[in-house]
Amino acid sequence: MSVLRRHLLGAVGAGAVLPLSGGRAQTGNQPILRIGVMSDQSGPYSGGAGATSVACTRQAIEEFAAANPGIRAEVLVGDHQNKADVGSNIARQWFDRDGVDVILDVSNSAVALAVHGIAREKDRIHLNSSAATADLTGRLCSPNTIHWTYDTWMLANGTGNAVVRTGGDSWFFIVANFAFGHALERDTADAVRKAGGRVLGRAAHPAPGTTDFSSYLLQAQASRAKVIGLAHAGEDGVNTIKQAAEFGITRSGQQRLAALLLYINDVHAIGLPTAQGLLLTESFYWDLNDRTRAFTQRVLPKTGGQRPNMAQAGCYSATMHYLKAAAGMGVAEAKRSGAATIARMKAMPTDDDVFGAGRIRPDGRKLHPVYLFRVKRPEESRGPWDYYALQATTGTEEAFRPEAEGGCALVAG
Repeated sequence: MSVLRRHLLGAVGAGAVLPLSGGRAQTGNQPILRIGVMSDQSGPYSGGAGATSVACTRQAIEEFAAANPGIRAEVLVGDHQNKADVGSNIARQWFDRDGVDVILDVSNSAVALAVHGIAREKDRIHLNSSAATADLTGRLCSPNTIHWTYDTWMLANGTGNAVVRTGGDSWFFIVANFAFGHALERDTADAVRKAGGRVLGRAAHPAPGTTDFSSYLLQAQASRAKVIGLAHAGEDGVNTIKQAAEFGITRSGQQRLAALLLYINDVHAIGLPTAQGLLLTESFYWDLNDRTRAFTQRVLPKTGGQRPNMAQAGCYSATMHYLKAAAGMGVAEAKRSGAATIARMKAMPTDDDVFGAGRIRPDGRKLHPVYLFRVKRPEESRGPWDYYALQATTGTEEAFRPEAEGGCALVAG
């Protein structure tokens, strides 16, 4: 049996059925809603998605069930291994054989773009929380996809503009050499130039799984750019930041690191003594307000005490809104057409303990506020996971790329 075959069997066997309900009277023969959570479950990006994304999805299902007994939902778990062909095979099996209605999460932009196309072909649903490519709501937009949590334009706008405004007007990029890294570099470089800054150079590394970033850091140091933009994520980002500290790159104060996609679990792995002072953008922080703290306390028993990052928490938010829409229109109708269910989701305002109030645009972009954080110094932290100091807030309507600039064919005019 091949590795791929064993993987697919494992993914299907990971489902668990939980009771739910909706706004209509339900019968014992009510169809089952099937949600497939696909992400890196075992590789270098699993800390940013993985088991905690699954936990947040299950949390949404349990909460919806408690308030609305009646509808049934099933969660399947798949590991795409950061390979587009593996993700495509899982998606086709889930849609064709296993009756999956929604594929959720899908960390890794290349895999997400593949799943995105298959969902449209099969008239199923893709709710993306973890991939960054803004093409999902741009030139490749689809009536079957909602991009839920963040994208490269948001990260670039939230971090690039802010850093240039504080004097960081020359940049060197260290880039993961695949779709996500290139998109993040492109959008951040555009934001830097529009803000009046300059890009002095770049160095691309194989991804994922590079462990030695010394040559790339030395190139960045030699460029004398004021800001070293890290256009990668997961273990790549953690290792780069640690090695930059070992080389003393930021100690002189002449250069700063801008982590263009860094999660709170990455900061936890790095530690405050090394990560302190980093600027980063997230759309969720567990200690942001009373609602985020309440959600975090509810899900912690499922995460082993790990605080969710924005992508993982986004799985809760997306699942909850999908369940509300499916319940409102009727499960049988929701299962009949993914595009029709997405249209229902777009017509409903969003509101949950993760992101608060928001909405979904016609191009499939979910809107909510975005926050620029500074990683605290060790002496500022009041306890475990108290890592972020809020620097700025970008409002719901300004945080993401203007709809007219994306090139989405779903947008009128």
